[in-house]
Amino acid sequence: MSIKNNHILFLLCLFMVMISCKSKLKEDPNLMQVNGKIDGLRKGTLYLQKVQDSMLISVDSIIVDGDSNFTLSDIVGHPEIYYLYLNKKDGDTLNDVITFFGEPGTIGIQTQLNTFESSAKVVGSENHDVLEEYQSNNRKFRDQNLDLLQDYFNANKNLNVELADSLRQLIDDLTVRRYLYAINFAVQHRDKYIAPYIALTQASEAQTKWLDTIAKQLTLEVRDSKYGKELISYITKRKKIEAEERK
Repeated sequence: MSIKNNHILFLLCLFMVMISCKSKLKEDPNLMQVNGKIDGLRKGTLYLQKVQDSMLISVDSIIVDGDSNFTLSDIVGHPEIYYLYLNKKDGDTLNDVITFFGEPGTIGIQTQLNTFESSAKVVGSENHDVLEEYQSNNRKFRDQNLDLLQDYFNANKNLNVELADSLRQLIDDLTVRRYLYAINFAVQHRDKYIAPYIALTQASEAQTKWLDTIAKQLTLEVRDSKYGKELISYITKRKKIEAEERK
């Protein structure tokens, strides 16, 4: 069966599962059910994980033994980052993790054993769709930065001080542009829970006034979320440190 047909079959199965989950979702509107399939997986354990009180915890798990389909769930107060962690139990010390933005409802994840993270397809999460959009555009900054760092390393190695200084300036300018992109993206999506997450993970070293711009633009619901509160707390601490430094 072709990859395209596999994908269509997966979507059909997901649709059927979504119908069967309606009654559960009515019982608890904050229920997140993660259904999926890992092509090629025969044995292993899957864990649904998230960070709670600065610790990575498992909120659900399932032992896979012959059937590569799985279902995991959790109650989601506010949409946040989750991790689908696979312990393959095949002697390979390198286990695999898929990072996705979890939210109430039914989320589908399909991937392959040999390319667990890179082949992952996540459907059903609006915030994850926005995260993928950001990551796709941000990848250009990352690639440019790697190229500049390589050139900078070579310039230093060849004792070319003038070229090294010029490249250092280009790296700094690119960093500023990357921060500005993250901030503008977060502001444009201020009604999404992804906004404060991007500020915290992609622009935490940016100027405090830029981070404050994001916080002030967030909707009340997003400000009251896990990452919204973390962003506001982070900004408050930064302002306090900067005020003490000015004394």
